Amino acid sequence: MSEIQEVAKKVLKDESEGIELLKDFFDDNFSSAVKKIIEIKGKVIVTGVGKSGHIGKKISATLSSTGTPSYFVHPTEASHGDMGMVGSEDIIFAISWSGETSELADIIHFSKENKIGLISLTSSSNSLLSQSSDIALILPKATEACPNGLAPTTSTTMQLIVGDAIAICLLNERGF
Repeated sequence: MSEIQEVAKKVLKDESEGIELLKDFFDDNFSSAVKKIIEIKGKVIVTGVGKSGHIGKKISATLSSTGTPSYFVHPTEASHGDMGMVGSEDIIFAISWSGETSELADIIHFSKENKIGLISLTSSSNSLLSQSSDIALILPKATEACPNGLAPTTSTTMQLIVGDAIAICLLNERGF
């Protein structure tokens, strides 16, 4: 087996282990998040920065294509005028592995100030994001496939799975 194949199989192993950690993630708190989204009359506003932002764009697209109106708002752009796209009947779904992403501060403040629901997806229950959320979905800590532990790999796979699970649960609940 070549070194390339060995590295690829290690990536698969690391990410599979992260996926396996999600088996206990889908609990009553997750159900509450899905129910809260069903109750809104507006759209799901997805936000995040960096790789979490890329995952957020995909989650938003999946929500929209499965019957839950959604769009992605970059938090930096939100701070410079795009917050006006967020309505009182919407809900914000913010994604940040650390939960301490400084660019999310304005949108967190906006949600509280305007009584707009905030659901977060993060790995830290003690973070500003999770503590500011109506519902905080806390991902289990996992080993990144990146050998340096820097590039989000396993964590973004886990975020993507949670987003897909939310979308399909909503599709099912709506009978879409």
